[in-house]
Amino acid sequence: MAARGGAKALLTISPCSVNNGKISIDGSKKQFKALINPAGYEHAFQLYYSKNKVLGQPGAETKYDVSLPEKITLKDLVLDGTGVVKSGRSSSNSIPMSVKDQIELLKNVVYTYLGNKHEAPIVQLKWGKLLFYGRLESLKFDYTLFKPNGAPLRAKVALSFIEYQSSEEISKEAAMQSPDLTHLVEVKAGDTLPLLCYRIYQDSTYYSEVAKINNLTNFRDLKPGIKLQFPPLR
Repeated sequence: MAARGGAKALLTISPCSVNNGKISIDGSKKQFKALINPAGYEHAFQLYYSKNKVLGQPGAETKYDVSLPEKITLKDLVLDGTGVVKSGRSSSNSIPMSVKDQIELLKNVVYTYLGNKHEAPIVQLKWGKLLFYGRLESLKFDYTLFKPNGAPLRAKVALSFIEYQSSEEISKEAAMQSPDLTHLVEVKAGDTLPLLCYRIYQDSTYYSEVAKINNLTNFRDLKPGIKLQFPPLR
């Protein structure tokens, strides 16, 4: 990935802190910056559904239950201690950071247990347009090149992170999605009234009532940009 102006954007993993429900980078701690970017990454989303069983019916209706935390998996992050790859901050004759030291730095940022908080570190992943806050789920090192004395010169790293949201963010998101509150929604291209009703109420059959409340004469022809009221369920 290249940053604006053609400069190469390198993966950066920064320790974070949470104050008053807000996540921010902790500048008092060291960050990890890759010398070589990963081969790529996977960004996974998952929804969970429940089935409501009804007596006398052979099947069960599947209904949305919850959105599970997002997941980022970094592929083949290479740690190099041969000196072939130069850090932008290092001079041409400087001694490269050993693979052992790079591993310790990475582990301190993403893995080391915070005893005073009884939790794994919260980190920010930044790589080009990717900006992700989460906690480490798994970490694996694959050593591929060694010095004659057995010290590692190169290693591949596989990491996966689970999305982190503060309790304040979760509460705000739950409130915004609650069918017990009045919602004001701006229509976007491709939106239909049944679809919007399903997003708010998890039931598209309320479209006729919403159309009446908003004085819509033709609910099938929603103009992008208009704002519609979705009242609370009674």
